[in-house]
Amino acid sequence: MMSDKITCDDVMKFEHYTSKIPAFLLGRMAKRNSNLVGKFESQIRPRLANLDSEHKRLLDIVLNSDVSDLQSVMGEAFEKTGTKQFKILADPKNAGFVESNLDELRKML
Repeated sequence: MMSDKITCDDVMKFEHYTSKIPAFLLGRMAKRNSNLVGKFESQIRPRLANLDSEHKRLLDIVLNSDVSDLQSVMGEAFEKTGTKQFKILADPKNAGFVESNLDELRKML
């Protein structure tokens, strides 16, 4: 049965996207609560259009998850990978940043 919760393994499948933004820049953008989705909309839209059914399912789960749950999973991914971007996204101080960018993604869809 397919889970309706995002897992650490799911998150780690997308590590290559997460690491495209240098950690220091992501940290600065999170602190400022920047609209990353809006800034990269021209690159995000074509990728969304080309998602396979598994990636669409994962995206749907992410968009319908509580930010605290997502941050918990990203914290776990940081523990396993050491990827600083996961640590930044998992930080409770950045919950508003995560939520506002998820809202932007929801609007795009």
